[in-house]
Amino acid sequence: MVIEQINSIIKNSKNILLVSHINPDGDTLGSMCGLYSLIKDNLKKNCEMVAVSDVPVTYNFLPYVDKVKHISEFDLSREYDLVITIDVAAIDRCADAEKLFKKAKNTINIDHHETNIGYAEINIIEPQAAATGEIILEIAEKLGWKISLETAINLYVAIVTDTGCFKFSNTTQRTMESAGKLISFGVNPSEIYQKCYESSSKDMVLFQSYCVNKAEFLNDDKIAYTIVYKKDLEKFNNQGEDFTDGLTEKLRAIRTTEVAFVVKELNSTTSKVSMRSKEKDIAQVCSAFGGGGHKLAAGAVIKANPKKAVSMILEEIKKRLYD
Repeated sequence: MVIEQINSIIKNSKNILLVSHINPDGDTLGSMCGLYSLIKDNLKKNCEMVAVSDVPVTYNFLPYVDKVKHISEFDLSREYDLVITIDVAAIDRCADAEKLFKKAKNTINIDHHETNIGYAEINIIEPQAAATGEIILEIAEKLGWKISLETAINLYVAIVTDTGCFKFSNTTQRTMESAGKLISFGVNPSEIYQKCYESSSKDMVLFQSYCVNKAEFLNDDKIAYTIVYKKDLEKFNNQGEDFTDGLTEKLRAIRTTEVAFVVKELNSTTSKVSMRSKEKDIAQVCSAFGGGGHKLAAGAVIKANPKKAVSMILEEIKKRLYD
């Protein structure tokens, strides 16, 4: 019923905005561009796409990603008929785009994070889905929408990146079946893997090696973390590529590690934490700072400098996970 409602609202909307989350990853971008493609192909509707952070150069190959505009290009007083958030666990993860969301006549929230409270008028939240791309594919199938190669590439990237190329614990039979369907539309898995995982710049590889080398280990090496300062990014000539992408997973991959996190300096008073674990429920740790995500993969923004943020995070980890 809800999915049919989505179809009707999109059909009756003259202006539509699709919104990704801050610091966009493969799922939010792939799902957003995939939905854009579906709406264009099946309902002949023009819609806009917004990102509140720069799109990582890794994803420049995505069909229609060149149509994504930065939030600075938008009139924040504009009222859209429909705003759809995609892979956005909490509305504040839209940053300034939240203003456009709140002014909209209709709102839809499509997501797979278990911490999502359902902040829109219509909410499709499926925590059992490995990626929001899985949900978009299911919507398209239930509505009988045509799926083009462009749509399939976008949704495949959404799934492959949020599952770590199908190696994370969120990978299920449904995930593999969804990927298989997308491959049947012409997606080349080898080509996508190469573009997503084997296209890092020399500077990015050296930067991550540097960050791993200065990592700290606590609690009998069960906790691993590293700090990324703005000066570090400048030292390694960071220019648009997300140098921290996959860094937390490298720390988690160490045999003894149970909880890994990376604290990135945003400015002198604000830090971003990306956290991963093998079994521990780290979503509850990040929720203490207003963040969230999944049991084994979560994040938050903390109003503190990196060193203070590390201290706060360690306190929450020990209190919630090791007491």
